[in-house]
Amino acid sequence: MPVAYPPEFRRDVIAVARRGEQSRAQVARSFGISESCLARWLAIADREDARASGRREPDPVPGGEDEVRELRRRLKQVEQENEILRRATAYFARDIIPK
Repeated sequence: MPVAYPPEFRRDVIAVARRGEQSRAQVARSFGISESCLARWLAIADREDARASGRREPDPVPGGEDEVRELRRRLKQVEQENEILRRATAYFARDIIPK
């Protein structure tokens, strides 16, 4: 089970990491936590800061929702094309296979 660190400890670690005087690895090592733990704490702190200031969180994917919508539309089209090709192959293969 992961160790629960007090909120004050987390705030101190995040403050030191955000100063940028040391790398994340050095900060994590000096406080005795893993780099992935520090990265997670920083991501959570960034989200909380964005929420507190009323800013919208950045899209996780460049292009955002429009790109995802376009990719889903394209995926559906490609799946339909594959189904047509599968059926055409089966149709022409029945004439070739001896009975």
